[in-house]
Amino acid sequence: MQHTLLASAIALGLLSTLPTLAQAGEGFVEGASATLSARNFYFNQDNRSGAASPSKSEEWGQGFLLNFQSGYTAGPVGFGLDALGQVGIRLDSGGRTTKADRDRNPGALFPLEDDGSAVSNFSRIDFTGKARIGKTELRLGALQPKLPVLTFNDGRLLPQTFRGGQLTSRDIQGLTLNLGQIERASGRASTDYEGLTIAGGTERVNQFRFAGGDYQLTDNLITSYYFAELEDYYRQHFLGLVHNIGLGNGKLHTDLRAFDSNAHGANDDGQAGYGAAGFQNDGRVDNRALSALFTYSLSGHSLGLGYQHLSGDSHFPFVNNGDGATAYLITDSQIAKFQRAGEKTWLARYAYDFANAGVPGLKASATYLRGDDVKAAVPGADHEWERDLRVDYRIQNGWLKNLDLSLRHASLRSDVAGQRDQDELRAIASYTFTLL
Repeated sequence: MQHTLLASAIALGLLSTLPTLAQAGEGFVEGASATLSARNFYFNQDNRSGAASPSKSEEWGQGFLLNFQSGYTAGPVGFGLDALGQVGIRLDSGGRTTKADRDRNPGALFPLEDDGSAVSNFSRIDFTGKARIGKTELRLGALQPKLPVLTFNDGRLLPQTFRGGQLTSRDIQGLTLNLGQIERASGRASTDYEGLTIAGGTERVNQFRFAGGDYQLTDNLITSYYFAELEDYYRQHFLGLVHNIGLGNGKLHTDLRAFDSNAHGANDDGQAGYGAAGFQNDGRVDNRALSALFTYSLSGHSLGLGYQHLSGDSHFPFVNNGDGATAYLITDSQIAKFQRAGEKTWLARYAYDFANAGVPGLKASATYLRGDDVKAAVPGADHEWERDLRVDYRIQNGWLKNLDLSLRHASLRSDVAGQRDQDELRAIASYTFTLL
């Protein structure tokens, strides 16, 4: 209802500009931009343990993302309209999930047909109405938030998208405020929008509210606070601090994060279908997540060391419909997230920018994470580790200039019940064309 009223207000505002459309339209068109991003994506995941057959998922596809962003109409209140078109085309996939002798599973990059086979293509177009006064902007429709309490996932052929409303204000110098409500989500391999839930929950809701902001205390220090509530599941507080300081000839980057998440509504009442995953019998959300990541950079080298401590009886809660989601944790990695109840994780990361060695555009990184003390029903099934290797290269010259190539390999080994050992390879080639 609230979004309907806001959308009506935007529509009325647009109608009110019709008498001066020639003048107002100048900002709408002149401030517009449009890009077409092409992403070629190969995905290969091999389950190294467990009895289920087949053990392999392998798919290859071509994705296109058309992103149009209008300018704003003239006047004290500016109005605009954005459009986001997405198309995924299957180049290769497994057979059917219902086929007994298949050697690989479909469904990693594409939606499935009724017979369990991958669709040949899928597409979606979304619109976002927007209004602006000063440095305050209201957006209604398709959203891709990047906030500590909700971050869209872009780890496959096409990105995840949400629907709702978000108000962002930067009118106060150094302060960015965000508040809004998300009602539905569309997965990375989906054309549909559906209600929201968390890992462990089967019931879907249509209200995720958030409010908070970031304040730049000094040139080198940013602090953050956010509050979020997923209807009938959890309430969550976040505190964050990011600091940069020169150290010797290099720079030290500090990233501190703290989450406090607790049961809310039907989850707190123990109602069926609203339970959270974790080590407990009642399914109530109960999690604290504390983390620190320190990264030192010098002459193209960067070395990061981090630690994360989860306490409570449930896993870290975040909006997760089971089709790919991002948790704002320093441990959210290519395969695992290390977000289990009680888990304590150390991580080490090394990266190098080869521009310092005379090869601009080439970057490489290696990350190792080790999680222990997972609260588990099976004695000894309480630890896991992951190793991520990544090489990226942007072509610098010639007719392929600015083509991005990325090769990513990850290995996960886990003793936690229900988690299979996995090796995963992703090969991605992407290019963005500027249309406007």
